[in-house]
Amino acid sequence: MKIAVVKGDGTGPEVINEAIKVLNVATQRYEIPFSYQELDFSANRYLDTGQILSDDELDQLRQYDAILLGAIGDPRVPPGVLEKGILLKLRFELDQYINLRPVKLYPNVQTPLHNIQPEDIDYVVVRENTGGLYTGQGGFSEKNTPNEVATQEMIYSYEQVKRCLVYAYDMVLKRHAQQPWHGLSEAEKEQGYMGKLTLCGKTNVLTYVYDLWQRVLDELKDIYPQVLVDYVHVDAACIYMIECPQRFDVIVTGNMFGDIITDLAAVTQGGMGLAASGNINPNSVSMFEPIGGTAPQFTGLDQINPLAAISASHLLLDHLGYDQAALAIEEGKMAAIQQMTGMQAGKMGMGTTQVGDIVANAVAHPSISEQTA
Repeated sequence: MKIAVVKGDGTGPEVINEAIKVLNVATQRYEIPFSYQELDFSANRYLDTGQILSDDELDQLRQYDAILLGAIGDPRVPPGVLEKGILLKLRFELDQYINLRPVKLYPNVQTPLHNIQPEDIDYVVVRENTGGLYTGQGGFSEKNTPNEVATQEMIYSYEQVKRCLVYAYDMVLKRHAQQPWHGLSEAEKEQGYMGKLTLCGKTNVLTYVYDLWQRVLDELKDIYPQVLVDYVHVDAACIYMIECPQRFDVIVTGNMFGDIITDLAAVTQGGMGLAASGNINPNSVSMFEPIGGTAPQFTGLDQINPLAAISASHLLLDHLGYDQAALAIEEGKMAAIQQMTGMQAGKMGMGTTQVGDIVANAVAHPSISEQTA
């Protein structure tokens, strides 16, 4: 397996170093042949050379099995230059049309939510990743005048919506291949349901776009009779994520809403330092990353939480079909968390490399992680 490594900016290299440390242990334990190629797509490169991400470099990335990304962004570069030139270009040109965000509260992690236990937060957000407002369609009329009008269009095709919803339906079945979702009632289990898919939209205002999403969702119901289908407005979803997160199993939504609600979800699971995502193309190269950004103020201080990047390596292995190695990293991560005191974002109680060492040691010595799993 050939893995492209883009460490990026700020604290990106620090957390990716720990993720690779853990990946090396897991792949050695399970005899998985991995090789890594570090690629320099970063703010420093842009500032030194003016280069961002060329079409030739993009074609080269298609030859890899996956991409492990640290973070992209730097206050020295105007907003949008690196984000559009690297991140969005990767997602769009490689057609990584799914953004996958697991949301899980681990024992010994503090959540700002009251009366919520770890078993109450365990769901997945499937965000459509290449359409909607992010396509950049729109413009200005009479710019820089009192009559100026700015427009940004939310655009979705039937095929874009369908492939995202198919992935989300399949994700429900994958999550519950052996055991039904714990949120189902006994009556729902008796009806043969295994899990629940919730469409998050705004059908009462965005009447065209989310009418399309709702119709395609309903169209697929007969193909997935084991999936209980639900709908919530995005504002209601934000309320439920705080008041009763246990109602969710798999949430599917469009690009903009997905961008917003997954950051809210990350806070409920203990902060950005724990949250990872996958930018998925099921038929080509996918990219995995922590979601906390570059955090430049922590660069070089050995203070940034690497667990999100380590979680990204778990997602990478799972996506490539190495289930046992992925599970070993998950259990190793839990072992590290148990050694942290009331862990919360920015307050690990130990250094970046120390956390990586604990996870790597737990992966190498299963008895350690099995005691905490």
